[in-house]
Amino acid sequence: MSNTNLADAINRSQHRGVLSWITSQQTFWVFIAAVLACLALTLLTDTFATERNLFNVTRNFAFVGIVALGMTAVIASGGIDLSVGSTVVISAMTIGIVMAEGYPFWVGFIAAMGASLLVGVANGVLIAYARMPPFVVTLGMLSVARSLAMVLSNNRMVYQFGPDHNLLLWLGGGSTFGLPHPLIILIILAVITAFAFKWLRWGQHLFAIGGNEQAAILTGIPVKAVKVSVYMFSAAMAGITGVLEVGWLGGVTTNLGQAMELTVIAAAVIGGANLAGGSGTAFGAIVGALLIEVIRNSLILLGISTFWQGTFVGSFIVIAVAFDRFRQARGGD
Repeated sequence: MSNTNLADAINRSQHRGVLSWITSQQTFWVFIAAVLACLALTLLTDTFATERNLFNVTRNFAFVGIVALGMTAVIASGGIDLSVGSTVVISAMTIGIVMAEGYPFWVGFIAAMGASLLVGVANGVLIAYARMPPFVVTLGMLSVARSLAMVLSNNRMVYQFGPDHNLLLWLGGGSTFGLPHPLIILIILAVITAFAFKWLRWGQHLFAIGGNEQAAILTGIPVKAVKVSVYMFSAAMAGITGVLEVGWLGGVTTNLGQAMELTVIAAAVIGGANLAGGSGTAFGAIVGALLIEVIRNSLILLGISTFWQGTFVGSFIVIAVAFDRFRQARGGD
């Protein structure tokens, strides 16, 4: 065989290897499913592909996508965070009340992020240092954080945000170059998260912990500190989402973020995060959030009761986990 033919054979083999790797990724098939769903809705309805509806879809999925970035980090480290919805509301209520008192946006934002990070610190410390199960800790924090939001607001709606009222509404509900601001912020945060997962020691450590915590301890990884930082990261993503949602809605009540946990976990798992830990990507979190929002939007446009949304989301979680188990079983063979 000539050198040219040998080089061509090697290139073809490499291309087949890359293609085989891509098609074996759960994220790839979820992305294809989302694209096909968008194409089908474009053909079946007159409203899906309209500028207004696409704007709403991208803005709405951005909220879930941002929180899903944090959830993906938590799941990849071998944990779970059931308190993200309550963290969203305590962040939103904090910035709302602080700005309603006449303080500028930046003061309210710092206060909101501080409240969110306190939730993350509490979760992380109890899980990492007290060795309490993540499910129990974050389930308890789900109730505690929402209760604190009720106490903070006296369970009333906040809708006047002082001198920077319009700035807050512009940030959460406005757009630049036709793109909703929450989507732009999601893209920025996703790039940062993907970089951290791939290139920072922090990302490498959290995946190592999720893959095998005992081995991570033996290799000298500061497991407890990393776990605390992961739950703080999840809380930070939820806190940012809370600020953006206040700006989008123009007001905040203590119902904000209720039952958001299932949707966010679904987005992370559908996007390829393994509930056993050790895997997950920022792109997967975005794709999972997109598919869920397309499903929700399709139910509305096709005149199907939104009560079916939970059925679809739950089914996709089961299918995603089953697909991952099947892939692992094949890899084991």
